[in-house]
Amino acid sequence: MKARLDAIDWKILRELQADGRMTNVELASRVGISAPPCLRRVRALEEAGVIQGYRALIDEKTLGFDVTLFAFISLASQSEAEILAFEARVKNWPLVRESWMQSGEIDFILKCVAPDLKTCQNFVIEQLTATPNVGQVRTSLTLRQIKNEPVIV
Repeated sequence: MKARLDAIDWKILRELQADGRMTNVELASRVGISAPPCLRRVRALEEAGVIQGYRALIDEKTLGFDVTLFAFISLASQSEAEILAFEARVKNWPLVRESWMQSGEIDFILKCVAPDLKTCQNFVIEQLTATPNVGQVRTSLTLRQIKNEPVIV
């Protein structure tokens, strides 16, 4: 069921996405309500699953992860057991930062981040293509990111 949000809830979400580290007092001031009801609303949004958590956004390039690769995976079999087995493996690969199950010819798209091209190459050859039930792997090396807008509202 979709969450029912009023204008204040939407303001809270916008502000928290812009700065998730601000105090409740600052948040309340920005959205135009007092601190106690603001805290109750934030907690209600968390309990409803609208706010799933808080995290720092990190520039991977400053930490030496200079290569981003997208891998397009087609499985040989799409049985539920095979899909679940593949998903379990994906969750254990540190290079995979995002994974999306798709409809159509491609079963999964994986966003992989690595320090260098050799690490990507080793991952694709030694891990990805060697995985049971992987039928086809196509990869695409990124040149640069044009947009990164992780906010919703």
